[in-house]
Parts: sequence; structure tokens; C-alpha cells
Amino acid sequence: MITMSQRTPFIPDVMPHLSAGRHRTPRRGACFMEFASYLAGERWSDHPACTDRTLASLARGVNDLVADGRRDELVLLIPRVVGLRGAEHLGLVVALRAATVALPIASMERQRVLAAGVISLCALLETKQVPSHALREEAHRVLDEVPDAARWARTHVTAISPRYPHLDTISCELVVATAVVGAARACVPDPDAHLIRMLSLAVDDVEALVRPGAPAREPLPQPALL
Repeated sequence: MITMSQRTPFIPDVMPHLSAGRHRTPRRGACFMEFASYLAGERWSDHPACTDRTLASLARGVNDLVADGRRDELVLLIPRVVGLRGAEHLGLVVALRAATVALPIASMERQRVLAAGVISLCALLETKQVPSHALREEAHRVLDEVPDAARWARTHVTAISPRYPHLDTISCELVVATAVVGAARACVPDPDAHLIRMLSLAVDDVEALVRPGAPAREPLPQPALL
């Protein structure tokens, strides 16, 4: 159990540590989004209405795949996701952020899928005139780091775009799932740091769109790749 003297002082003593998977009641533990449902005053669920669907999918994925000893580092993000919902394009931003973080470290097969996602998402966000210029610029820089995957992805996107011109919510969640697994299984010194950074940056991105008056937060440092 979390105590008031530990690193999450705003959480009552009766609340459990975060743990992987779904939990029928708080007595059995809580995952990231179940905790968010509690803070939002909703029915206990890992799919609460208080958070954008794609962001919630990312939070569940990171919660489940991060190491047990690192999971409590996510706790401070939980109150911030409550109320982060609304516009359709939020899921596109979340998916692009997740793919951008995972792309440089994922295996080649996942790099190709993620690169295709990055290209499609950047184009769609530009078409929708979503104010995400810094994220799109970062995504293009990351594509330059994986030229083989980017070359394959551009050919692939050109071939399938006429048949599938739009990315829906399910497509965004598939990109997120690929990014989370790709980061978790990456051959890097600290994959957990990449997962935590992925979710933290996604929360920052969505918060900037939903709560534009909120103060900017210091981003987590880039973890070592080698």
C-alpha cells in the first residue's frame, strides 16, 4: 500500500500501488486508467469516459509493460489525464507521439509499421491544421534516423492511401500498440525509461491542446539508446 510518506503524497493511504492488468475492485489493485476513473468520480473501469480513447489505450499499454519497480513513476500523470478528451484529432497526436518515441529503437519490422504511421499521421494532422508543428518536425527528424524504414514506408503509404484515405481511432490504437511493444522489447539499456517518456510526452501534447493555458512542464530527458 502507498503511504503518505512515499513518493506520491497526494494519494490517500487506502489506495493501492499501480499494478498490471484489469482489477475488479480497488481491493485487488489498480491500473493507471482505473485509478483515473476513481479520481474522475466515474464507475470503476479501465476504460473511463474522462480521457481520450487513444491516450487511455497508451496509458494502459505502458502501465502493463513497464517493469513493476518503475510503474509508480507513472502516478503523477494520472490526475493530469482526467478531462483530456474532446476533439477527434487528439488521438492522432497521441499516436504520432508514441510512434515518434518508439521508431528509433524498435526492431526493423516494427520500424516499418511505425514509419508508415508517422508519415500518414503527419500528413493528416497538417491537413486538419492541428497546431502540432513541433511534434511533426520532431517526427520528420526521427524518420531521417531510420532511412531504410522510411523509404519502405513512403512506398507503402503511397500504394495504400487511395484505398484507405483516413486513419480512424482503431488505426491510431494499433499504432500505439505497436509503439508500446516496440519500446518495451527494444534492445536498449532502459526500455522502461522510453515507455515512461512516451506517456509523459503524450500527456504534455494533449494537455497543451485541451488546456492551452496550463503551464509548460519540463520534458523528461531522452534516455540512452546504446
